[in-house]
Amino acid sequence: MEHRQLGRSGLKVPVLSLGTGTFGGVGSMFSKWGATDVAEARRLVDVCLEAGLNFFDTADVYSGGASEQILGQALQGRRDQVLISTKATFSMGAGPNDKGSSRHHLIRACEASLKRLGTDHIDLYFMHGYDALTPVEETLRALDDLITAGKIRYLGCSNFSGWHVMKALATSERYGLGRYVAYQGYYSLIGRDYEWELMPLALEQGLGTMVWSPLGWGRLTGKIRRGQSPAAGRIQQGGAEGGPIVEDEYLYQVVDALDAIAAETGKTVPQVALNWLLQRPSVANIVVGARNEEQLRQNLGALGWTLSAEQVRRLDAASQRTPIYPYWHQRGFDERNPKPTVW
Repeated sequence: MEHRQLGRSGLKVPVLSLGTGTFGGVGSMFSKWGATDVAEARRLVDVCLEAGLNFFDTADVYSGGASEQILGQALQGRRDQVLISTKATFSMGAGPNDKGSSRHHLIRACEASLKRLGTDHIDLYFMHGYDALTPVEETLRALDDLITAGKIRYLGCSNFSGWHVMKALATSERYGLGRYVAYQGYYSLIGRDYEWELMPLALEQGLGTMVWSPLGWGRLTGKIRRGQSPAAGRIQQGGAEGGPIVEDEYLYQVVDALDAIAAETGKTVPQVALNWLLQRPSVANIVVGARNEEQLRQNLGALGWTLSAEQVRRLDAASQRTPIYPYWHQRGFDERNPKPTVW
């Protein structure tokens, strides 16, 4: 298992982590993702540890806390072998203070996550979304206090705009507070918006990127092809709810390129899609999901080999889209804003 430095921190993480959004299956959205119980979760953890994958990602809102509970039970007796990341900010109740990034909510949310996970510390704690109603310094001071108390070790943010991230980093520097070292965001061959602003920011400011939904909300699993309706999988079950719209022709164009390269390499479509991401600048880790052991082993097959430069160019070309303003305009000044090189 390859390990990479997590941003401007001393922590090294495996290039794959197991996302546990499929654990629990509670609620209308998460029930479409999966319903892994404790027994199956233990088996998935076994397979991960055998492969050297010791990083597990969850969030308090996944299945209303059930994901954290199941993960905590699956890790009993082996907490010292693993890294855990979880998240807070989104609503966990009906009260006015049951959401957001206020000191009040974050301290309660962290304590609740620790209890559900059955642990005394969280290795990487993410702000799941940006809360514009709470002063940034209040959020970061609360997180810094949790670090001092030994309850969390590293900080990350997720789904922030570039200016949200930069404002937080500047506030951390100004007041000497804990700093975000990781950014968790959506990035895939059919979702490359991350490259326009967030990737250059991550490289310049030393943030390690953790990619969520690397298979485009289930569209790059190999189950969707031109002229065919999905017969199985997350999309067929309505699991694209909440995700970005992807035009059919663009999707088929990318899948055609993936199919061709999968045939050349003897790999599967999702393995090729994941391997492409592992070669992108700033990517430290990819969060992979799995409904069962077979899917997990398939995802692990993205490791141990590398796409050729020519194959990467073909995938780049098939998935390239014109960025929004001002990013398309900035491309005319590339000699002063060079494109980041790949790993």
